[in-house]
Amino acid sequence: MSQSLKGKTALVTGGSRGIGRAIAERLAADGATVAITYNASSAGAEEVVATIEKTGGTAFALHADLVDAAAIPALFDALDREFNTRKGSKALDILVNNAGNSGWGGLADATPDAWNTMFAVHARAPFFVVQSALSRLSDGGRIINTSSGLATRPLPAVPIYSMAKAAINNLTHALAMELGPRGITVNAVAPGWTRTDMNAAVRENADMVKAIEADTALGRFGETSDIAAVVAFLASEEGRWVTAQVIEASGGYKL
Repeated sequence: MSQSLKGKTALVTGGSRGIGRAIAERLAADGATVAITYNASSAGAEEVVATIEKTGGTAFALHADLVDAAAIPALFDALDREFNTRKGSKALDILVNNAGNSGWGGLADATPDAWNTMFAVHARAPFFVVQSALSRLSDGGRIINTSSGLATRPLPAVPIYSMAKAAINNLTHALAMELGPRGITVNAVAPGWTRTDMNAAVRENADMVKAIEADTALGRFGETSDIAAVVAFLASEEGRWVTAQVIEASGGYKL
């Protein structure tokens, strides 16, 4: 990799698996010191850190249950301590709001608790993570939110998830306007069908796989590295003139 992020610091929420893991590994490969958050899988987080360190990168993991808004200030206290120890400063250059939870569940079986949990992780947490990050974010920094193609093409099987991701797109635009005077870019990356454990059941259905691939211009499911590459571009100096954008990284799904 190019080491284009050498000397930079990054926080990737939900970095212990799937797309978040690929993003963390890519940013570390590009030279950033990367903090990841995890909730349930400490073993997964430790594996990500070990993988990054084995290839010469620098990373560490912090626990944070982002369903609980009260966990966010504590997360940043821990982040401050780690960055001060490792870098001599609590400055944060790149924030990736990626943490999520499973979105399956339609109108008929939805509950207020399911709604609250979904919006807590996918919409409320990014808002308050950015709020806590503001005093740490470097001028000229980067905020990158993980959205979804479902934000603009919702599915009836996942209405709450689709709505929460639409909220992320709106937040991205609002933050870009507010933080532009500081040179901070704010963008969202909206994956399409990407190979992760969250859609493993879908990929076990050969007919569904065939239909999805037929509806995708590039004819395949995305890989997590495909999404990480877009994030890496936005995080780099090359992405300096891109802000307030929702970039769909779907391989051309349902054009």
